[in-house]
Amino acid sequence: MTQSPIPTKQQILDWIAENPDQGAKRDIAKAFGLKGAAKIELKRLLKELSAEGQITRRKSHYHDQASLPPVTVLEILPADAMGDLWARPVEWAGPGEAPRIAFLTRRDDPAVGPGERVLARIAQGTEGPEARLIRKLGQARHRIVGIFRKGAEGGRITPIDKGEMNEWVVPPGATNDARDGELVEAEQSGPKGRMGLPRARVIERLGDPTAPRAVSLIAIHQHGIPDDFPDDVIAEADAEIPAALGDREDLTGLPFVTIDPADARDRDDACFVAPDEDPANAGGFLLWVAIADVAHYVRPGSALDREARNRGNSTYFPDRVVPMLPDRLSGDLCSLHEHVPRAVLAVRMKVSAEGRKIAHRFTRGIIRSVASLEYAQVQAAADGRPDAKTAPLVAEIIAPIYACYRALTRARAARQPLDLDLPERRIEIDESGKVASVKFKERLDAHRLIEEFMVLANVAAAEELERLRRPLLYRVHEEPSPEKIDALREVAQASGFSLAKGQVLKTAHLNRLLSEAEGSEFDELINISTLRSMTQAYYAPQNLGHFGLALRSYAHFTSPIRRYSDLIVHRALIAGHGWGKDGLSRDDIAQLEDTASHISETERRSMAAERDTTDRYLAAYLSERVGSEFTGRISGVQKFGAFVKLDETGADGLVPIRSVGREFFHYDREAQQLIGADSGITLGIGQRVLVRLAEAVPVTGGLELELLELEGQAMPGAGRGGKRPFRPGRKSVAFKAKERAISRKVKRSRK
Repeated sequence: MTQSPIPTKQQILDWIAENPDQGAKRDIAKAFGLKGAAKIELKRLLKELSAEGQITRRKSHYHDQASLPPVTVLEILPADAMGDLWARPVEWAGPGEAPRIAFLTRRDDPAVGPGERVLARIAQGTEGPEARLIRKLGQARHRIVGIFRKGAEGGRITPIDKGEMNEWVVPPGATNDARDGELVEAEQSGPKGRMGLPRARVIERLGDPTAPRAVSLIAIHQHGIPDDFPDDVIAEADAEIPAALGDREDLTGLPFVTIDPADARDRDDACFVAPDEDPANAGGFLLWVAIADVAHYVRPGSALDREARNRGNSTYFPDRVVPMLPDRLSGDLCSLHEHVPRAVLAVRMKVSAEGRKIAHRFTRGIIRSVASLEYAQVQAAADGRPDAKTAPLVAEIIAPIYACYRALTRARAARQPLDLDLPERRIEIDESGKVASVKFKERLDAHRLIEEFMVLANVAAAEELERLRRPLLYRVHEEPSPEKIDALREVAQASGFSLAKGQVLKTAHLNRLLSEAEGSEFDELINISTLRSMTQAYYAPQNLGHFGLALRSYAHFTSPIRRYSDLIVHRALIAGHGWGKDGLSRDDIAQLEDTASHISETERRSMAAERDTTDRYLAAYLSERVGSEFTGRISGVQKFGAFVKLDETGADGLVPIRSVGREFFHYDREAQQLIGADSGITLGIGQRVLVRLAEAVPVTGGLELELLELEGQAMPGAGRGGKRPFRPGRKSVAFKAKERAISRKVKRSRK
């Protein structure tokens, strides 16, 4: 038999492209009739083509770099404006970006969502490649954000996540040209290698980790928060909006005002109060709360709707906001700016002189806010110090608002919602992106009255939809478990207080405990311990009540610009009252359970990202004070050490147990204590301490502390010459002086 001639490289490439499912070397040799020494020459040609980047080898099969194999792993992308699903290959070595593949589903296929990975069969359709499901493979691979360190072969990534202990190895060719010291996002690319470290490939370079405003960018990528709006979403938001707002009640004659923080990015609620002239409600009020009608612009099934649901909520950082809706809506059309007609859903509530809601009426209307006000500005006016803008509003608008609020506080006192006193921090960023100051947020009556008005409107929305027998999303807060209450009871008893046992737990019982501890040295301990005993609130189609607010029915209605749950409640009200075709759709109702679960998760994601960002900003702020001493209180205990909350900034740092003396410490999980085996030194939640800042790492937000004094007594080996040895019950002069100074500073910031 005569030997077939050796094919050219182009002939090999053409055959591979025409036969993507027969890419093994033996398939190619058989196709060209190659045997013996010719196979060796074929192997050499294939190796050269691979080195030239024209083909790639995967599992002993050769593929055209620009083509897709007949079966491959895909990652599902978000649906487009028409609701069609798309996917992209997980591995792509062809020119340019990986192709988008239409993902076709059959009736009996399991549901798949963005981020999931599937094994799929690829075929060429009339408008491009199409994929059909073979089987689901689960969620996308683990991703990390970290600092890239270039090596002789590839490099390594040091994760910025404090919970991620291992470095990740980046093989050659997977670095994405990342520079040494650059912040990158990477994806797991394989199991652990010979060094015992997981392998990764860099998928995005994020730049200099020390650059201004990089802190929130780290959190955005680390927690997978969608930051950029897809083009179809922006196009939909920017499209011309019809001038007609439908058949609405004209409320422009009522002097609504908005009251927000000085740096408010959106204004989605307005209020107005007037005395009720009904003799049957003597001394009562008519309280109006108007909320931006986001449902008018964000229609069910639209690109805007899908993206809003995907995000679930806005995420707020000290230097930026990742909004749920594009700025065209959140900052313009749906923001209740002064002197501009705006579409709203409004509720008119009759409030008794004792602060009870005795009736309510919802309407779809139009308002024109008479003033956009700030909290401090309104408070000053109420206290007799109005400025030029608030002076004309005091008698007709501001005074009735405060009178109604005072009535609502009487009803609140009777209802007894949980009354925790945990001041919030406010991190102020200067123009360069650095932390200028860390202060405790002011708590004015102006803040509290808006909160009370919004709570009442949320209650009215839940009750209205129950009356209409319409599906909705409740805001649920279940009562704490017996185990957590028992743990709180032990902390209370150890502090000299009591928490009744053997009765149905009510918030009034917890408020009594908080009141007893107020002003004592255990004040913060009891507040922290009570907070930790609570369950986490979430969204659900079933009404399980709101324990913390002591309310039977509660739904979020007042912030549809920044919470998808509120948009669902708005649509339910629209459908229930027959106000238009933009109410709750059949698809909304069918996936209500999934929506509740999804937005509960996005809320937790945002909270974690906001918390991590705060930790990193605080670490950056304190990094210039390494070596300084701070007073604080132990806020948590683990077997590896004690967490301390610093009085001055509220930052949390770790005292590693390895740094406390030269003895073994027993960890008592139930009592939340670390107990020295030799000395009997006990570290427990709530104890006052003096610590030295040993290390501050801005990129991770980590603070490492050295314990100097516990309850005023010097720790053994603390390196502070002349100090007395540890003896419970005594405080050093230095400790007392620093504690008093910090206490005065904190009190001034709260006033």
